[in-house]
Amino acid sequence: MHIPLIDLQAQYRSLKPRIDAAALRVLESGRYVLGPEVAAFESEFAAYCGTRHAVGLNSGTSALHLALLACGVGPGDEVITVPFTFVATVAAIEYTGARPVLVDVDPGTLNMDSSRVAAAITERTKAIVPVHLHGRLADVELSTGIAREHGLVVVEDAAQAHGAEHRGRKAGSFGAAGCFSFYPGKNLGAAGEGGAVVTDDDGLAARVRLLRDWGAEHKYHHVLRGYNYRLEELQAAILRVKLAEMERWTEARRTLARRYRDLLAGTDVRLPAHAAGRTHVYHVFSIRHPERDSLAAALARQGVGTGIHYPLPVHLQPGYAGLGYGAGDFPIAEQAAAEVLSLPLYPELRVDQLETVAQAVERACEAAPARSPAPAG
Repeated sequence: MHIPLIDLQAQYRSLKPRIDAAALRVLESGRYVLGPEVAAFESEFAAYCGTRHAVGLNSGTSALHLALLACGVGPGDEVITVPFTFVATVAAIEYTGARPVLVDVDPGTLNMDSSRVAAAITERTKAIVPVHLHGRLADVELSTGIAREHGLVVVEDAAQAHGAEHRGRKAGSFGAAGCFSFYPGKNLGAAGEGGAVVTDDDGLAARVRLLRDWGAEHKYHHVLRGYNYRLEELQAAILRVKLAEMERWTEARRTLARRYRDLLAGTDVRLPAHAAGRTHVYHVFSIRHPERDSLAAALARQGVGTGIHYPLPVHLQPGYAGLGYGAGDFPIAEQAAAEVLSLPLYPELRVDQLETVAQAVERACEAAPARSPAPAG
């Protein structure tokens, strides 16, 4: 039995009649960019996130870029974020002309260690970008409190956290803006690229709408220097079908994650940490093990697909050497990058498949024992 890390074909098969009908509706309409499907999806996604506005875009990277621009971030500014994230978080900051300033992550959650943020603030700091890694909310209350104290804005990187909650509020609703990706493998994924900015700020939403469409107030009348970051109608129509399934899918992910926890409790892998009051939507189920590469190889030999999110922190990526950081600057992020391993987890994963994965992990751990016991998550 081969068990992939993610099975998008299974997801499509489960929704095929509805997705096909949505796609055909768009093709027959002759409206392919920024039409009624985009408008409807924006309304529905804003309601889902509990915000006044959602602005559809062509990627999560574009969402971060435009949200920061709309918040006034630009050349000469500094923006605080983390090294243990996908490079798009840092790239989007650089797109604005601002300088990314990194702080290490919490050793348990691997999200931003908010206790380190205040020391990183300078007179140039304009914004904080916490990343809700792997589907678990960062400490947004502390981040937003620090931001208010210093007159900064918070822009949430919620690309992996669709539907994650803290005290009844969903990801994206805490800061000035929340930024989502609809890359196919996300909890809410398009059949291609897509993204969105959510916000309660009318003016911010209006600026993002202008910036995504060449800064045009109306056709051929450009009041800002904007970008071609528009969400396509086809993607919006498909996202509307999938959005209706999000609550069911999220509960399925949590049920599967609980089963993993039960089955792997006796092994020497470190399980994803719980954070009090914060619901996890398990974009990935990421375990940790000091012999990660040996573990991954052993699982591959048993037909189990795995992933690494992420194998190298941004500050150690050759393309980001210009940030000015080096090895040893963020030891917690660097250790995590050497240990994390994502196991198969998606709503269509059968319980017998999950149990097969867990058994494979147990056998792999016996073959590649940890150098020292990994603490519980």
